[in-house]
Amino acid sequence: MIYLDNNATTRPGPGVVAAMNAALTQFWPNPSSIHRPGQAARQQVELARRDVGTLINAPAREITFTSGGTEAIHLAIRGVLGTAARRTSSGGTPALPVVVTPRTEHAAVRELLEDLQKRGGADIRWAPVGRDGLIDPAALGPLLAGAALASIQWANNETGAIQPVAAIADLCRRHRAVFHCDATQWAGKMPCDAPAGGADLLTFAPHKFHGPKGVGILWARRGLAIAPPMPGSQELGRRGGTENVPGILGAGAACREAAVWLADPGGRERLASLRDRFERTIVEALPGAVINGPADPALRLWNTTNIGFPRLEAEALLLLLSEQGVCASAGAACSSGSLDPSPVLLAMGIPEPIAHGSLRFSLSRDTTGAEIEEAAAVVISAVRRLGQTLPIGSPSRTPGAA
Repeated sequence: MIYLDNNATTRPGPGVVAAMNAALTQFWPNPSSIHRPGQAARQQVELARRDVGTLINAPAREITFTSGGTEAIHLAIRGVLGTAARRTSSGGTPALPVVVTPRTEHAAVRELLEDLQKRGGADIRWAPVGRDGLIDPAALGPLLAGAALASIQWANNETGAIQPVAAIADLCRRHRAVFHCDATQWAGKMPCDAPAGGADLLTFAPHKFHGPKGVGILWARRGLAIAPPMPGSQELGRRGGTENVPGILGAGAACREAAVWLADPGGRERLASLRDRFERTIVEALPGAVINGPADPALRLWNTTNIGFPRLEAEALLLLLSEQGVCASAGAACSSGSLDPSPVLLAMGIPEPIAHGSLRFSLSRDTTGAEIEEAAAVVISAVRRLGQTLPIGSPSRTPGAA
């Protein structure tokens, strides 16, 4: 089986498995206990916190462990909004805190903000993106006036589009808006200096870079006020509940291994070339196929490609690929069972006939050239097979073009 699905591709390695096994066999006591075994577990948790901080060049005391990337995002957004001072509207009534975000965010952000808006918890200003999925900082600036928070991901989970985070951070500072950056697709795959990057809050999940599922990470800049949605004494008072020690130790191991891998840029360059070869092989063989996202591959994360096959159904294509030993996803992996076209692609202005037939393929550190060649051949065969009953018949188009 060839795994090109974002969550299946990054299988934990021996080091992560060993760390989690140690948590279950040696360090299983509650790390909040004051007895010696409990404090031994606490020491391991704090060492893992240090390793996470090292990966993103942040102090360990600024790291909070959660149950996953989604909870980390909720802690960041709800935590900031819980401390945001209520403004007064021109009519003298309290005004809701303003949040600025694009509709291309991961569902964990997008659906949370849609729910807050529906329930009267926040006023959401939706930032526009271009056909390439990128935000224009010039268009973002006016939206930040009076905003309490901006939430913009570093790299998109479906297209790999890399946002101009430094420019966004500068705009947020000018407008005194807190900047939350969802770095789930960035951390562990690209060098990340959280304090220097300009964001005030950074969230990510180690299972995106060969760590375990069920653990997430929030980095919050020192001095930033956060009202925890789930109060408790654990995690510096920011997140109550007994810590997931196996997950945390596995996360620490994944961060250590990612830091070693990131030290050599050759690995990223090799995988980016494999991604480009995969795209080129498919587009040349299937003239109707189109790459969704920035036309310049350098503006997309090395591990991600999103390819649209006009007028085909993504679900049917995924099933056919799976039967032939290739695992991929349609849109976000956590919502790929949906029959609706990706909200991210639609927000980019991708026509529905293309969005309905778009698949995401994700590489990992372990992906080989042989796997890429075999997977491309399987994709081409599957598309042609489905096209016999419903031909794609769409003219070729420059990737990212309108």
